[in-house]
Amino acid sequence: MKLNRKEDDMLTINEFSVEIIKDPFGILTGERYEFVLGIEVPEDDDLYSENGLYLKVVYLVDEGRSEIIKYEFFENKTEQYLDLEMEDDEKEVVTAFCKDHYLEAIQ
Repeated sequence: MKLNRKEDDMLTINEFSVEIIKDPFGILTGERYEFVLGIEVPEDDDLYSENGLYLKVVYLVDEGRSEIIKYEFFENKTEQYLDLEMEDDEKEVVTAFCKDHYLEAIQ
């Protein structure tokens, strides 16, 4: 699924899955969702990897607020963790995507 985005956005989400993270002990507030986002970035972007990328995101929805509480980048082919950070505009794109799609979680 491609994300509707402005021309100057550098990150494209081309596929995703989302699941509710279970809290078996009932100690966490709100609901947490794990997204796995297949992403594409231009070759000149710091996030670019020849092997392709995906992003794991933990997204919190709690009493009228929602936010990304954790994210990690991985290479597609190697499954290797990449120590990268999103820029603010990229994080805004991913946050908006999660907000629009968390209700599609597989329960």
